Amino acid sequence: MARILARRLLQAVPLLLGVIIINFVLMKCVPGSLLDVMTAEQQVTDPALIDRLRALYGLDQPAWLQLLKYIGAVAHLDLGFSYRHNLPVLDVILAHLPATLLLMLASIAVALLVGVGAGVLAAVKVNSGWDTLISALAVLCFAAPGFWLGIMMIILFSVKLGWFPVGGMQTIGADEGPWGGALDIARHLVLPALTLGLFYAATYARVMRASMLEIAQLDFVRAARARGLSRFRVITGHMMRNALLPVVTLFGLQLGTVLGGSIVVESVFSWPGIGQVLFDSVMSRNFPLVMGVLVLSSLVVIVVNILVDMIYARLDPRIGG
Repeated sequence: MARILARRLLQAVPLLLGVIIINFVLMKCVPGSLLDVMTAEQQVTDPALIDRLRALYGLDQPAWLQLLKYIGAVAHLDLGFSYRHNLPVLDVILAHLPATLLLMLASIAVALLVGVGAGVLAAVKVNSGWDTLISALAVLCFAAPGFWLGIMMIILFSVKLGWFPVGGMQTIGADEGPWGGALDIARHLVLPALTLGLFYAATYARVMRASMLEIAQLDFVRAARARGLSRFRVITGHMMRNALLPVVTLFGLQLGTVLGGSIVVESVFSWPGIGQVLFDSVMSRNFPLVMGVLVLSSLVVIVVNILVDMIYARLDPRIGG
């Protein structure tokens, strides 16, 4: 495992550098700039003032020089300055990061618990009514757009039934006692976490079902049954451990898309996270903040994939050999 960790860390450096370069090039290809938005909003028409602003923001320099300066700044943990917020980009991200992390962790928990549980149940009850129902729901959750599913949940559980808030993260004037604030946030979290988590749960359910059915035909499972082990011990102690390997791999690959999905979900539910900030920054051409979010999210994906490799090696000791 130590060799795997060292190799992954060495691979992470050029990978992150490549991500920074690609993101920078993509931002340069996008029409318009922060300066265009600022001058349009403030109705600035003086060419001399526009030139001074361009020089102030470094937009008068060649693109390759801007890229080199940006890479050097990132190496010193400087992600730039958000002129919209009048704060460093890192400060803006850190201010909204807890909300996004809370949503991501909750949605991942929903995806893994519901997806793995449904996949195991479908495999155990193969070709039964449960299997058909789980397969149909998995297809529905996978095919439904995130914004549509979120709106439907708001209409059903917020407007019709009144069980959960329509949006936001906290209720103004809610009880701020030791448990009141946490319970209020939890009520606001339920619908966004379900909306984001059910999409991934559908994928995990299908993969877990197929993996369980494949492993059920292997010799070591037949040997466990021949030794007289109970069905529960065979499923939990022998089949599930090995069936989880494809799910762990898929989880690592899909983690980066969770942040992309959170942009839509946070917009639908007015959740004050990084996704909402990223959407607003794209619309306002606040490219320093957009770049900062992309770099940070890429770093998170790289780190989590390294952790997934460690978990994979733990589940299958042959990999760490």
